[in-house]
Order: sequence, then C-alpha cells, then structure tokens
Amino acid sequence: MSAWEALLRCVVVLVGFLVFPLVIGQMEHKVMGHMQGRLGPMYAGGFHGWAQLVADGVKFAQKEDIVPADADRKVFQLAPAVALLPYLLVLIAIPVGPSDSWVGQIVDAGLFYVLAVMGVGVLGSLMGGWASANKYSLLGALRSAAQLMAYELPMLIAGASVAMAAGTVSLAGILGGFHWWWIPWQIIGGFVFFTAGLAELQRPPFDMPVADSEIIFGAYTEYTGLRFAMFLLAEYAGILVLCLLTSVLFLGGWHGPLAGSLGWLWTLLKTFALAFVVIWLRVTYPRLREDQLMRFAWTVLIPLSLLQLALTGIVKVVIS
Repeated sequence: MSAWEALLRCVVVLVGFLVFPLVIGQMEHKVMGHMQGRLGPMYAGGFHGWAQLVADGVKFAQKEDIVPADADRKVFQLAPAVALLPYLLVLIAIPVGPSDSWVGQIVDAGLFYVLAVMGVGVLGSLMGGWASANKYSLLGALRSAAQLMAYELPMLIAGASVAMAAGTVSLAGILGGFHWWWIPWQIIGGFVFFTAGLAELQRPPFDMPVADSEIIFGAYTEYTGLRFAMFLLAEYAGILVLCLLTSVLFLGGWHGPLAGSLGWLWTLLKTFALAFVVIWLRVTYPRLREDQLMRFAWTVLIPLSLLQLALTGIVKVVIS
C-alpha cells in the first residue's frame, strides 16, 4: 500500500466517522419523535425538522466550557477524547465491502483488536467521573466500570464463538467464510453480543451509569458545551461500531444479492437496521435497576454465551 493510498483510506474512514454517527443521531431524533408523538424535533428547519441536529450543534458550540474549581483539569479535559477516539481506531479495521479496498487496514487478529480497543472507551467515563470532583459523577463512573466488567465477558465469548466457527480471528476471514446457515446456528451468540454491546455503551435500558433521575447525569454531570457534545458523539459512534460489528459477525456483512458491486450497501443497510433497533429499545423499555442489570449479565448472558460456545464446538467437531 502506497503512502497516498493509506492517506486516502484514513480520510475516508475519518469522514465516515464524522458523518454516520450524526446520521444515527438524526435517526434518533426522528424515530423517537414519531414513536413518542413529540412535536419538538419536527420544527427546526421546517420540513420534518431536518435541521434539528444542526440546531443542537450550534447550541453546544455556544455554551461556555466550564471546568469545576476542584476538578483535575488535565484529566477532566482529556476524558472526552479518550471516550471518542477508540471508536475511530476500531472503524479502521472493519471491512465494509468484499474487496480489500473497502477496509481501512486489514488486521490479521481483527476481532481481538476491535474488542480490545472498544473496551478502552469506558476509560473516558472513568476519567471524567473521577476528575470532576463530584460525588454523582464518581458514582456514575464506578457503575460504568462495574458494567464493563460484567458485560465484557459474554461479549468476548460470543465473539469467540464466531471465530471458532470461521476458524479465524480476522474479520475479513470471518466474512469470507460466511454461510447463511450460520445465522440460525449463531443466533444466540448474536443476541448476547448485541445486548452486551448495548450495556457497554450504557444505552437504555442499561443506562444506570447516566441515570439522570437518580445520579443527575453520571460521569457527565459537570460537562458542558463541546466537551459534552464529544461524549454524545462517542455514544453515537459506539452505536455505529456495535451495529457494524454485529452485521459483520452474525449477519454476513456485505453478503447479499449483487454483493460484488453493492456489498458496501448491504453492510450499511444491516447496520442502520440494527441502529433502528437500538433506538426502538430506548423508547420501549424502562431503565433497569443496578441489581437487575448485574443479575442479567451473570445469570442470563454469560450462561447463554457459554451455551453458544459449546454448541459451536460440537457442530465443528461433527462437520469436520
């Protein structure tokens, strides 16, 4: 790969990183507006409230950037970037289309890479909560850490099941060996992976670390302006990455009719269909209590992920 080609791929990934999370944010405005009968998101800009996201961006840009007097200033200011950047690094390794030109960089151990880097994002919440010198922020940060510890394990086991089925930990290799009969065979692992990913992103109904009615806004209580907007962008970027990975690992990614020329379109369609489910879950289900959240991880998701791993091992032995 030449230096110019590498630079071009980085630019394309960066543009996608800046555009697609905003599209998901706009989707959330509109889907929630329709499902909840809310008129507010339908006014900005006139037709169907198309400028709502733009208005939100202007609002955040106008707000004063405040750092609490007792906060650890450097850590407080660095936390939003730590929460956001891991998702950019993950996007580089996810194949969107059938050829090597549709991935930023092929990573041989791509599955290990993306799962490891995604886990770094929670450090942004931890840093922000601890550095804010606010008891509610610290409580939210500790909940984020506990949630990561509980839900990272089933997510890793579900990913390992797919790697075992494909015989490789390369994302391109997993897609290359994909068969449609994997979907019913790996459906348990797909459910576990997607649900655990939602919990790691602290999305409803797993949003106890940011429970606004209980601990104000968790680790983000003291953040304003563009730094708070960076945390929001990190959330939507996390949704994009989770839905991309789920579509690649469990739904065949670019596989579909006319995959040779339109494979990238199939990947995006599956990704945004899953993003719609993420928003739908936010509108539908109430927030879990902290004990319910932990019980669900240790008594439901982990046993299901182990069951999926055992099933994959049995099938691999039988067909070999």
